[in-house]
Amino acid sequence: MIPLDVLVMIVFAILIFAIGVAFTRVGSKDGQAFFEAGGDTPWWINGLSLFISYFSAGTFVVWGSIAYKHGVVANVIQLTMAISGIIVAMFVAGKWKRTGTRTASEFIGLRFDIKTQQFYTVLVLFLSLAHTASVLYPVGKMVQLATPFSLNTCIVVIGLVVILYTAAGGLWAVLVTDVVQFIILMAAVVIVIPASLADVGGMQQFINKAPAHFFEPFNEDYTALFMLAFVGYQTYYIGGNWAYVQRYTSVSTERNAKKVAYLFAALYLISPLVWMLPPMIYRVINPSLEGLEPEGAYMMLCQRVLPAGLIGLVLSGMVSATSSKANTTINLAATVFAKDVYKNLIRPLSSDREQIFVARLFTVVFGIATIGVALLIPRLGGIVELVLSIASIAGGALFAPIIWSLYSKRITAFSVVFTTLLTLSVCLYFKLLHPVFFQVKLSRMLETSIGVFLPLLSLFAFESYYRSINRLSSSALQFESEPPVVKAITVGVKQQNAFGVKVIIIAAIVVGAGIFVLGLLAKNDLVVMVVGAVILILALLAGARISMTSGRSTVALPDATKNRKGN
Repeated sequence: MIPLDVLVMIVFAILIFAIGVAFTRVGSKDGQAFFEAGGDTPWWINGLSLFISYFSAGTFVVWGSIAYKHGVVANVIQLTMAISGIIVAMFVAGKWKRTGTRTASEFIGLRFDIKTQQFYTVLVLFLSLAHTASVLYPVGKMVQLATPFSLNTCIVVIGLVVILYTAAGGLWAVLVTDVVQFIILMAAVVIVIPASLADVGGMQQFINKAPAHFFEPFNEDYTALFMLAFVGYQTYYIGGNWAYVQRYTSVSTERNAKKVAYLFAALYLISPLVWMLPPMIYRVINPSLEGLEPEGAYMMLCQRVLPAGLIGLVLSGMVSATSSKANTTINLAATVFAKDVYKNLIRPLSSDREQIFVARLFTVVFGIATIGVALLIPRLGGIVELVLSIASIAGGALFAPIIWSLYSKRITAFSVVFTTLLTLSVCLYFKLLHPVFFQVKLSRMLETSIGVFLPLLSLFAFESYYRSINRLSSSALQFESEPPVVKAITVGVKQQNAFGVKVIIIAAIVVGAGIFVLGLLAKNDLVVMVVGAVILILALLAGARISMTSGRSTVALPDATKNRKGN
């Protein structure tokens, strides 16, 4: 990587950090703005944010590694996420908005009790620690491959940048940077594909030279039953992960909450065909990678086929995308700590400003801890093992009981806590102890199936028992009779939303112009110039439309008594 690539990365890093700083002032004054982005964010922003923050942790390193080794299997794994997204859109996203709560944690506290809320808060914070570490590691891995810096140095520096801009602007900063990161990433991937196909001699040559069974949808590790179980896990995770629940609750209506999940699903129907092609092509170009080396296949291909400057662009896109999930999870952890631990247990009378200060402080502390965990990942068997182990052990245990409670008036606090502890215990036993005692390790399919179906069996048993004795949960009845007070959408929130959209447009203009210039510098690379021009034109058109719309409209306060279900 030459100085031009480094300059490109620095420019895009400054752009992302500047967005976080841009929301510092409004986020410092208003807790509603910092923690829930005002409760009226545009659904398309939340949908793009959900998409990029969901896939980013594993696309280029985890799934890219699987694509290099096994081919189309990686595409099929990712297509399960589209199926899960449709299920969440149809049955879960609107339910979260209907609760009237701002976060999953708040819902648990009101639907059950404070002790149950605290129990899940501790578990989610530990899970968030592992998830964020699993994001920082692949970011560092990609940067390490393209620079002279060590893996540990890359993890530490990138982690600190993410921590700082997340602490600065709160949820709106996360949402806006996610959208900008989506634009950068899409441009980067579109540029890589034609260059990689040209290097291998075209699509037909790639198909002819690919290894045997490379285009089969399943193999002995990733069977059809594994894919089915993975759909269940993804449904739990997309529908119940606390960070993603905020994407459904921070829009204005149930219909918009569903649109968030539908947009996510639509993008995942298309993206696997695009994301996984480069590492699959690299398998044909260089079939000799072994051990943990396939984790870097994507970046190795970019270094091979891209001219000066464009490696920096692609790396910026990858870093931006994977950093997106880190900022989402860190923001969630800070929100949970400030609201559920600090306000409820330490300082019940704390002001919004005080809670925001605590959230920012916790962002730094929590972020540093995740950096420490990320540095240990190579000793834990690599990123693929860590991500899939987290999926099998924790996904169903933590999120399935809470999703079930969105529908059930019978499930109690004891039911959900018992189900979570039972599932965690069984999954941890088979992961850690069973191989030691019996020298037998469960297959991916069995590991994932236990984590998905065991909580369902437990919850179904409780539901059936309570139904047989005709018992309803008193806390569920109280929650239904005393729903949370829905805050009115203020003028300040409307202005913040307009400001957020303008920041996205300005950033898109900068990105489009920058990519076009890179195309000129790369010996008039037509593909790069076209990609930059398209982004630039679309951003300018969007800006013109926003200007005309704002000139014709006035901001009005909504009726706070309006039905929150929407249309």
